[in-house]
Amino acid sequence: MDRKELEKVSDFLLGDENTAYAPYFIGKSYLSLLNSKEVIICNVTFEPGCRNNWHIHHGGGQILICVGGHGWYQEMGKEPQLLKSGDVVYIAPKIKHWHGAVADEAFAHLSLSVPAEGASNEWCEPVTDEEYEKLK
Repeated sequence: MDRKELEKVSDFLLGDENTAYAPYFIGKSYLSLLNSKEVIICNVTFEPGCRNNWHIHHGGGQILICVGGHGWYQEMGKEPQLLKSGDVVYIAPKIKHWHGAVADEAFAHLSLSVPAEGASNEWCEPVTDEEYEKLK
């Protein structure tokens, strides 16, 4: 998908290719830091089929505000949720989860890191192609 198409997914800045976190993603994503004072807010845009690995937020949690396209969110042991623009997902600390785009459409969400002392991310295993291809 070319950059001009990706810039149309949401009204927020697309940002740069997310190379810093690329080892924790399958596919290509883009990251735009929107705010770094008190609450970190980023716009994350996923190319079609892109998803991040299973991961856990320790300390503070995370809030996703969907701003374009369609995507998936899944907590370990639960059914995946189809996401669309306007959906909001609160992810409590210590919940193993992943999120990303549907197979045939780009997806963008704002990611808000809930502030907490000693907050950190634990990156886990990838969402396998077999797991991902079962999503409907």
